Amino acid sequence: MSPHADVKLANDYQKLQTAVPSRLYAIEDLPQVSSLADICNRTVSKKNYPLASDVQKNIPIYNLAQYKSDRIAADRLQDEWYEILANGPGVFVVQNMYTDKSLLDATNDAFRQIIEREKSNTRGDHFGHGKNERIWNSFSKHGLQDPKSFVQYYSNPWLARVCEAWLGQQYRITAQTNIVKPGGVAQTSHRDYHLGFQTAEGCSRFPKGLQYASQFLTLQGAVAQSDMALESGPTRFLPFSQRLDSGYMAYRQAEFDQYFDEHWVSLPLKKGDGVFFNPALHHAAGNNTSDVDRSANLLQISSAFGKPMEQIDAIPLVRTCWPDIESLYKTQGLSDSVETVIAAIGEGYPFPTNLDKRPPAPSGMAPSNEQDVMREAIKAGWDTDQVIAALTQMRFDSQP
Repeated sequence: MSPHADVKLANDYQKLQTAVPSRLYAIEDLPQVSSLADICNRTVSKKNYPLASDVQKNIPIYNLAQYKSDRIAADRLQDEWYEILANGPGVFVVQNMYTDKSLLDATNDAFRQIIEREKSNTRGDHFGHGKNERIWNSFSKHGLQDPKSFVQYYSNPWLARVCEAWLGQQYRITAQTNIVKPGGVAQTSHRDYHLGFQTAEGCSRFPKGLQYASQFLTLQGAVAQSDMALESGPTRFLPFSQRLDSGYMAYRQAEFDQYFDEHWVSLPLKKGDGVFFNPALHHAAGNNTSDVDRSANLLQISSAFGKPMEQIDAIPLVRTCWPDIESLYKTQGLSDSVETVIAAIGEGYPFPTNLDKRPPAPSGMAPSNEQDVMREAIKAGWDTDQVIAALTQMRFDSQP
């Protein structure tokens, strides 16, 4: 081969290399804030989401009192919710998600007892250490503290309909209760779990496709445990901001935070309302300038294909809650409510496991999971000890 041919081959190889874009976002080459402004400079109305009862400040609002919560009736609602989260404003409000105020009061009483018991411990929160009250893993602690209100709370079929709209089946619920006191300051704008919990350098190591896919692994939400006037600081949102592809890299820049501060919107909530949003949406809790506590049960629901932020152990929850689940089943059968609380407590994804000890069923690709065991148990009338024994054996058999 001639020297000229060698040079041509080298040049062709160099061109091929430069033609393939980097799989990563470079910290030194982040987008301008004008990219975010171009994305967020749009509006939506009820014409875009005809089932919404209203659209305020680009946030669709759904009054659930107008609809039935069964899967068939809610199907079109779920279509709208998915479109909002994926391609629209990225956030919606569901009014009257919880209409039983006595249930919310009982839940708040359980939270208060947990807070009082934990006061001697040193705990941080996301708002500045010691200024507010936070219950980490309020999901498990609620179930152990007051199984009756826990089962009623997490058997709400609307919770399942919202979760399924974004994540499909076999999702996993975690929750953290947060009470912001008068004078509590606002958060800095951010994105959420998973990549929102990375540093900019750490985030830069994840390929572009995974940065886009991350938002589809988690659903963020909150149930208002108290009325939330605007003065109390309900969560601030920047509608459409989840559509900035490199947003997990860019949101930490000062100019992006400034843009958020100049353009965020927020809506008041009534006790029992819910708000749900794409975790990639730029958001931040507001400052509480009122004279009342702002209380919310923060829900973080994970796809079966993602990992939740907190470990949930179904066995102690089943031990305390099974009688109430049985009672619900005896009055309703295997209803939406029973299915929803089973989905909330039990793991719906069977992997990782030990396939030598737990091979897939003959008619399927996977072995049974905790939810399968609980469904079998409730239909067969197992007592608490039998359910616990079956779940414990499943865990033992799953070990290497």
